[in-house]
Amino acid sequence: MTDILKTPALEGFIRMCDDGWLQGWHERNGGNLTYRMTDADVEAARPAFAPEPREWHEMGVTCENLAGEYFITTGSGKYFRNVQIAPEKNIGIVEINEAGSAWRIVWGLEDGAVPTSEFPTHFMNHSVRKRVTDGANRVIYHCHATNVIALTYVLPLTDRDFTRPLWQSATECPVVFPEGVGVVPWMVPGGVEIAKATSVLMETYQAAVWSQHGLFASGPDFDTTFGLAHTIEKSAEIYVKVLSTGQPILQTIEDDSLRAIARDFGVQLNEAFLD
Repeated sequence: MTDILKTPALEGFIRMCDDGWLQGWHERNGGNLTYRMTDADVEAARPAFAPEPREWHEMGVTCENLAGEYFITTGSGKYFRNVQIAPEKNIGIVEINEAGSAWRIVWGLEDGAVPTSEFPTHFMNHSVRKRVTDGANRVIYHCHATNVIALTYVLPLTDRDFTRPLWQSATECPVVFPEGVGVVPWMVPGGVEIAKATSVLMETYQAAVWSQHGLFASGPDFDTTFGLAHTIEKSAEIYVKVLSTGQPILQTIEDDSLRAIARDFGVQLNEAFLD
């Protein structure tokens, strides 16, 4: 039987879980990760699938453009720190039915485990990101990025008020997320409300800040998505440290300089966030 843990998709997924844990973004069972598998990923993993998949579970949301897809997902109540130690118990692969409304486990999530409680939120946002990127985006990642959360206590909860200090705190930010970041006010996690609110933002942004909760990021692969989250959190850390000095800001990256960065790196900045 194929060693499924040696396939590129599973290796990349497990590494990203461990990277997030090592950053300190996944206390206890905090955070979740999902990956929409390619056809090649599925065929590489299929020999390890259960001969009799488990029962179907309705999600309460339907996304027709994800019908028949397969996802790798972290488990509900599972700890990121344990994924590398016992992947088959902490993550799994689920198949989506032909209506795009239900999942069933085909590998992993042993001993009665189920996908993350926020799987419907991921699912709805995978649908949006698949559509707006012509299928390019495959990863959605939610982490409890410490400094991003801290800023939700002191910045106005608007896309513009978050994007500007992030762009101005680290030179690479306008290149990494030139469209900016969206912001969701505090909502109960795992529910339909936060899923819908985030999906509206993900029409425009690669990442959304969840107030008092963390960061929700998307991308085409594990490296790009983790790099996006890492860049946003690093910039937030810099801004938090600047604020903590209690001193007035004497210089920053001005708007014309942001435009110059965008010009030289060939990206289009969201002009709505510039003066």
